[in-house]
Amino acid sequence: MPTGGRSTLTQFLIEERRRHPDATGDLNALITDVSLACKAIARKVAYGALADVLGSAGTGNVQGEDQKTLDVLANDMFLRAAEWGGHSAGMLSEELEAPYALPSQHPRGKYLLLFDPLDGSSNIDVNVSVGSIFSVLRAATPGEDPQPADFLQPGTQQVCAGYAIYGPSTMLVLTLGRGTHAFTLDPQLGEWVLSHPDLKLPEKTSEFAINASNSRFWEPAVKRYVDECMAGKAGPRGHDFNMRWIASLVAETHRILMRGGVFLYPRDSKDPSKAGRLRLLYEASPISFLIEQAGGRASTGRSRLMDVQPDALHQRIGFVFGSAQEVARIEKYHAEEPGQSYDSPLFGRRGLFAANA
Repeated sequence: MPTGGRSTLTQFLIEERRRHPDATGDLNALITDVSLACKAIARKVAYGALADVLGSAGTGNVQGEDQKTLDVLANDMFLRAAEWGGHSAGMLSEELEAPYALPSQHPRGKYLLLFDPLDGSSNIDVNVSVGSIFSVLRAATPGEDPQPADFLQPGTQQVCAGYAIYGPSTMLVLTLGRGTHAFTLDPQLGEWVLSHPDLKLPEKTSEFAINASNSRFWEPAVKRYVDECMAGKAGPRGHDFNMRWIASLVAETHRILMRGGVFLYPRDSKDPSKAGRLRLLYEASPISFLIEQAGGRASTGRSRLMDVQPDALHQRIGFVFGSAQEVARIEKYHAEEPGQSYDSPLFGRRGLFAANA
């Protein structure tokens, strides 16, 4: 067997469909379309400056962010791959203000596709891993153009979520609600091959990821948590922690899925008009689905993120995810200290849990 006995993505999806005799195959086909877009993006990313795709596109997106050339190209690749097959009814992208209306000549399907076509694009010019994130929801009215409100579904309503990471190897990480599975792109065969079936996060970890440059804006519970980790063996946690920060949600997620850890991009006071930095529908929700299916926990910092009812297409939210015990600790710190000040005296407070927790 060309793949050494490992399943390809196509075989994996067929096996999943066989578990549901009434399935039409539309979801499998949509995932296949998305995986094709990810292959095309991976190729552009791999060529970098040789393909003249680095640098700014000279435009901004609805978020007010500078668009990179590859942001625009990746967005177009997702749209072109998924618009024609009759499996999706509409799409929502980080790069577009309103949902994308399918061209009139293409049939409308029964799913909605939401995506961040190139997460971490600020890292492109320095050759650090970037990725694509996607989520699939059921359309409210299959076969018809969706209304914007149709996309405002909580993460619990997702039928599929995943991401592609364009790093030393290109990988596709996927859940359909029965575990989280990782596929590696075999460049010779051009096939996604199941390399990491049924990923599981350890409950405990000694690694956390946060952008420490924002520490002056953090809420008391976040300051407390980070101080306790930084205190190491001499502090209330009783052991040393390592801190990481890549500035790529996909790369952070992938590291945590592969070896554990906790990621924090919490709500803070830097911009009071925003409830967080990351977008709920096409970043935080799909990552939460993947993390929970791998045995981890995903939260706003206070409660389960997948239970949040969205109220805007590009809504931002605080996001904490990873090893279950660490996320639970952060939620408890928020519950314990509502509104209290915390002066962040390093080593100055004892943790909520025992030192050997």
